[in-house]
Amino acid sequence: MSRFSPYFGEFGGTYVPEILVPALDQLTEAFESALDDPEFHQELGKLLKHYAGRPTPLFEATHLSPNPLVRIFLKREDLVHGGAHKTNQVLAQGLLTQRMGKKEIIAETGAGQHGVATAMVAAMLGLKARIYMGAKDCERQQPNVYRMKLMGAEVIPVHSGSGTLKDAVNEALRDWAANYDSAHYLLGTAAGPHPFPHLVREFQRIIGKEAKAQMLEAIGRLPDAAIACVGGGSNAIGLFADFIEEKDVELVGVEPGGEGLDTGKHGAPIHLARTGILHGMKSYLMQDSDGQVEESHSISAGLDYPAVGPQHAYLAQTGRAQYVAVTDDEAIEAFKTLCRAEGIIPAIESSHALAYALKRAAEATKEEVLLVNLSGRGDKDLNTIMTLEGLQ
Repeated sequence: MSRFSPYFGEFGGTYVPEILVPALDQLTEAFESALDDPEFHQELGKLLKHYAGRPTPLFEATHLSPNPLVRIFLKREDLVHGGAHKTNQVLAQGLLTQRMGKKEIIAETGAGQHGVATAMVAAMLGLKARIYMGAKDCERQQPNVYRMKLMGAEVIPVHSGSGTLKDAVNEALRDWAANYDSAHYLLGTAAGPHPFPHLVREFQRIIGKEAKAQMLEAIGRLPDAAIACVGGGSNAIGLFADFIEEKDVELVGVEPGGEGLDTGKHGAPIHLARTGILHGMKSYLMQDSDGQVEESHSISAGLDYPAVGPQHAYLAQTGRAQYVAVTDDEAIEAFKTLCRAEGIIPAIESSHALAYALKRAAEATKEEVLLVNLSGRGDKDLNTIMTLEGLQ
């Protein structure tokens, strides 16, 4: 029996075809065995330090806050090798792949951050990688597609559906169902069937663990709020995990509000609070009155997903975390603000969290300390920004 319940309240579970159950059981056993193995932690710790570049810095953005009452600290996951937090748990799953005796990795990607991390780690560990990516995302994230190919991965464009992350996950799951004897599905976010939500959270927990110690060292106390963007939810649950029991720390997840929550063109399933089943899990899901999955929308490919990880649904339902939305326009304005104020180019995904922090700081009437997870860097988004400005 697994040490972790497959459920977070009513959310989570293992809603998969029977053919995938042996593969998930094997992964659960490998994951939990690794958690108890000092040699695994030693090997992973060595890679996180010398390959990924951890610990990442905590930086006080002194020129960013619009209000002298509010201090904003950035957890610099954009400085992880690969350009985003994704590398943390991909390294761990790469080692699990080897422990299971498999030679191939299947992955999906939206913004390409997870795809790049997978291609990097597959190259370093001598594994073969094939990465599914929506055709629309391939177009808007061309630099990351090229980076994946440079490192030897096969990138497979997915033209079905909306050509975004949801459709890439569908194709990756189909591939895994046919090839799980030789291939591991390296899911990139804290979603999907058990044990993925637990597995991804445990291997991303290092973000919040480091940030907590760094905040205490920097100012002698914890932040008033920990803030992160939420698509599937991996960077947010990584930041939140070590703060969940710290009841004085507010947890804020920022969903992509797209063109506005009242337009229907967004990617904010928690805001809609409709429960459904997708990609092997029960969670909040964008769906119509017939239960059909609705297409999500976000300028950010990494947040363009119609569901959310089950632990986020649970944290929202229980009130331990609050989830807000930021529009495309607000995220782009925050992107530009950080570039000019601090000389840091953030990912558009992370810019959603920044936009909320800036809005909250502007309205504050008392002293506050905000911790923002800067989950990725924005080099990959320059084509999008230049197109918006008519420069190409």
